[in-house]
Amino acid sequence: MLAFTDTSARIDEPKTARMEQRTKPHVKAEIQRAAVLLGMDETTFVTSVAYERARATIMDHERTVLTPQDRDVFLAALDTPAEPTDALREASALHRHLVLDGD
Repeated sequence: MLAFTDTSARIDEPKTARMEQRTKPHVKAEIQRAAVLLGMDETTFVTSVAYERARATIMDHERTVLTPQDRDVFLAALDTPAEPTDALREASALHRHLVLDGD
């Protein structure tokens, strides 16, 4: 039997949310087969695999990876920031008036 870790099992909360989807019979059969090979039911298999993929997708979208050239440009911009434009000064003043001063 292949090694498989149910990552969703570590979440300590009751199973109260329900998910349903329609799929093709061939897809369902493959999911059932994979679950059997791993010694688990198909719900546990689908939930765990979907949860792992969801976490990886979210992590990929929350992380920015820079090439060495992009990194150098970014760090140079931090070292020598540009002067604020008139539009930025106006936006900052508006923010200060609306948000910080509470008017």
